Amino acid sequence: MSDEPISSLPGVGPVTQGWLEEAGIRTISDLEAIGSVEAYRRLKFMQPRRVTLNALYGLEAAMRGCHWLDLPQDVKRALQQQAKAVDAAFHRGPASRCTPI
Repeated sequence: MSDEPISSLPGVGPVTQGWLEEAGIRTISDLEAIGSVEAYRRLKFMQPRRVTLNALYGLEAAMRGCHWLDLPQDVKRALQQQAKAVDAAFHRGPASRCTPI
């Protein structure tokens, strides 16, 4: 694990870096500890209209040290399924904590 700043990862530009830092992900170690899907979930809830599947691909690729276009197809398919689950949770909204009367 690395305590290098998140900005040292390939493909993480200043906008994404700012979002990640706002989400509490400041170092490569932080990202490795939670993984690309959890990082995507946090960013999606913060910036729902701006964060897309490509952000998830980019985060995963950055962790692997490659370009997102070079991710294997099986990895992309798995990420697509996980992104759909995150997006569905976002659209459902917060779960009700009260029982209807």
